[in-house]
Amino acid sequence: MKKTIIKPRNFTPIHWNELVEYRELFWSLAYRDFRVRYAQTTMGLLWALIQPIISILILHVVFGKFAQVETAGLPHVLYISSGMICWTYFSYVLTNTGNSIIASQAMLKKIYFPRIIVPISKGIVGLIDLGIMILILSGLMIFFGVTPDARSIYTPVFILINLISALGVGIWISALTVRYRDFQYVVPFLVQLGLYLTPVAFPSEYALEHLPNWASFVYFLNPAVGIIDGFRWALFGLDTLTWQSMMSLGSGLVIFITGFIFFQRIENKIADIV
Repeated sequence: MKKTIIKPRNFTPIHWNELVEYRELFWSLAYRDFRVRYAQTTMGLLWALIQPIISILILHVVFGKFAQVETAGLPHVLYISSGMICWTYFSYVLTNTGNSIIASQAMLKKIYFPRIIVPISKGIVGLIDLGIMILILSGLMIFFGVTPDARSIYTPVFILINLISALGVGIWISALTVRYRDFQYVVPFLVQLGLYLTPVAFPSEYALEHLPNWASFVYFLNPAVGIIDGFRWALFGLDTLTWQSMMSLGSGLVIFITGFIFFQRIENKIADIV
């Protein structure tokens, strides 16, 4: 039997046809992650519902009751939930993509396939939490009698940007973790910290009011800031989509493009490093 040896190739533009060719492997990895996540759990998918609800209640007590943050007349619980929709998905991708390449090293050393499939598959599983958060938000909007703004037709756009930005950051982290294992410990800390540094429970304008110019500039480089601002702008008609928010959205697209490029530059070395 004739054997075919696939040699590592030098850096070339992304081969989209390969991603299509290996689509069955992509879906298999995503389905495996979904089953592993809820395997041998009594409550199963309910955990994806309980965790964000508890986070919403804690943030509501801290920022809504104690700090009494202004939310432009919107119920604070509803304000938090709209931010949690974006942050839940964003944080899930950050947490799970970082170690994805190392966790799949046995498969990576045996067969060839586009390595980018591994971190991207994690992003697909995170859509489950995103969908559950949308159900929670919908229920709260009905409970408080809040109707979507006419601009709500743009909400899928910001959800898509959220997906792209989260994958971009996740791809960067997965590539860096291959060479620098310290990211395995840094990323969980950043995710916990990020919940309080992104405008999930407070308006992003607070950064402009209370931070020096250089610090507020760095703050708006976080793509999650613009995504949350844009989502609230579209869904509730709030005046949250400023030029700083647009800059934040742009940084997410830059991170996504550069993440793909950087990942492909080291792709042919991944099997040797891990």
